Amino acid sequence: MNLYLVESVIAGIRTKEEFEEAVKAINNNEAITVLDVQVAKDFSRAYVIVEAPEEQLAIDAFNAANLSADLSKQVRLIGQALEALKASKPEEVNYLVEWEIPAEITMDQYLARKKKNSVHYEEVPEVHFSRTYVCEDMSKCLCFYEAPDEAAVKRAREAVQTPISSLTELAD
Repeated sequence: MNLYLVESVIAGIRTKEEFEEAVKAINNNEAITVLDVQVAKDFSRAYVIVEAPEEQLAIDAFNAANLSADLSKQVRLIGQALEALKASKPEEVNYLVEWEIPAEITMDQYLARKKKNSVHYEEVPEVHFSRTYVCEDMSKCLCFYEAPDEAAVKRAREAVQTPISSLTELAD
């Protein structure tokens, strides 16, 4: 089984309840398991991590739920054990940072850099780093945080010397 990120531009969904119904519909596909679901505060975009034997099954589940699969990529979970993620629901987060990883960085380089720089999160104690999903093709990563505001997330990213391609506030 592999992990896949499926991003969806959400059309017609404006409430938490409507979004939860859409996620239930995705989860109706027995071939996949929904592991992590986040949605932008304005319900414009969803970020869903699924476990599936192949990418097309994840896309098919979105299509069956009448949601677009605008981007799908195989990912690797960093910062939390997959078994721990499966055993309980993911930690609450309220910010998502996307970083488009430069083409010259390999997975090994990324992991070494992350290990070296992660200790600097201590410099911004009001921000809690939760987990990261790195696309296996090294095109981007998604980092999830619990923080009081955007400025705090930006300070945390500066502390770990990692840029921000986009910053999204997530729904409760």
